[in-house]
Amino acid sequence: MNFGHREDQLLVRDTVRDFARTRIAPNADAWSEAGTFPLELLPELARLGLLGLAVPHEYGGAGLDTLTIALVLEELGAADGSIALTVAAHNSLCIGHLLVGASEEQKRRWLPPLARGEYLGAWALTEPGSGSDALGVRSRAVNTGEGYVVSGTKQFITNASLAGFYVVCAGGVERRLTAFGVARGTPGIAPGKRERKMGLHASDTAQLVLSDCRVGFADRIGAEGEAFADVKKVLDRGRIGIGALAVGLGRGSLETALAYAKTRTQFGRPIADFEMIRWRLARAGTQLDAARLLVHRAAALADAGRPFTADASKAKLYASEAASRAANDCLQVLGGYGYLRDYPVERHLRDARLMEIGEGTSEVQRIVIAKDLLQRAS
Repeated sequence: MNFGHREDQLLVRDTVRDFARTRIAPNADAWSEAGTFPLELLPELARLGLLGLAVPHEYGGAGLDTLTIALVLEELGAADGSIALTVAAHNSLCIGHLLVGASEEQKRRWLPPLARGEYLGAWALTEPGSGSDALGVRSRAVNTGEGYVVSGTKQFITNASLAGFYVVCAGGVERRLTAFGVARGTPGIAPGKRERKMGLHASDTAQLVLSDCRVGFADRIGAEGEAFADVKKVLDRGRIGIGALAVGLGRGSLETALAYAKTRTQFGRPIADFEMIRWRLARAGTQLDAARLLVHRAAALADAGRPFTADASKAKLYASEAASRAANDCLQVLGGYGYLRDYPVERHLRDARLMEIGEGTSEVQRIVIAKDLLQRAS
């Protein structure tokens, strides 16, 4: 196993790290307090290629491999979970579905403006009554012979209020899904209620409401009733991204705690000298390193064209829970100051909690992992 990175991967990582530390991190608290995604950041993200991470060069994207994208999302996560999640949802979910399921004509029509940052993309799968059970959607796409009429309500959709383009997954009969590309402004589709959340305040989350929305055959992604296979592929890669984002959130907390522990004095010496503090720092550092290795292994398998579904679930499960533990440990290192918004650790802790839910809950990941283990055992 090669534990190193190519020079081009390190260059991308370092470029994004510098941008995240100088442009994003200093503004993260203000954006969080405002509770809205800073749309003025879109052109800057686009110039760095962060809105077309995996999009091939011929469609105007950066053409990055999965491992490099994981490095990017970790750097963004260390600075601001909200910005990182917005970028991840745009790339891994919306664009990710187009990359696995769209026709050549659709890719040439939809990918360039998304990669250029003309607007954000959103992926609409989850509904008020269906989350882990993706095939339990109640939205319906009725084939009229001239196109489709799509109706239903989508829930917890990242970028829903801001997006200019949606990939919408709707049901038909016999628990089958069909996917569609729908532009903002199409009659019958509109953002619904914006959600008030525990964390990730600068990442837009809202319902998406479809009321007799007419979509042409040319905008159907893949075959009718066969979208679930593409959905699973999208989620597999998305879990690698969420794992990387989680590592970044945990790392951001650890960096703050390390700096604080070396300068904060109690009983006449830095608290970094106390064993109990060192234990918390050591646990966080060790678990985050382990999480990063799992994320990078899954990414390397994906890039090599090898099966990686279970590996992505392991990475996402461990990294998301490690991030929460690390942020909690680091908040304790800061004590009362960690509980204040003067330091980013409390924001990281709130933001990290979603990583155990989005892109499949920890429970879903354990189901995937156990299924793989049992299949191997047989």
